[in-house]
Amino acid sequence: MSKVNIKPLGERVVIEPAQAKEKTASGIIIPDTAKEKPQKGTVIAVSESKDNPLTVKVGDKVLYGKYAGTELTIDGNDYLIMKEEEILAVI
Repeated sequence: MSKVNIKPLGERVVIEPAQAKEKTASGIIIPDTAKEKPQKGTVIAVSESKDNPLTVKVGDKVLYGKYAGTELTIDGNDYLIMKEEEILAVI
């Protein structure tokens, strides 16, 4: 899990997506253009609200929709920032 210096506002969380699979179970290497976007990741930052605390916490593994959140790159690492309501489940 990465340490990133970003503090989401509102009811948002920052997620580090899981790595996309590099090859299939049978050993075929998947090119970058054919890789599917991961739909799970690790929460690395949550907004702080005393009025409406979030359900997820830093370190949780979560599932989210395929097109959920906004992609951002910080220090060469890819992250997603999304509203907590876009998270489908904690695994």
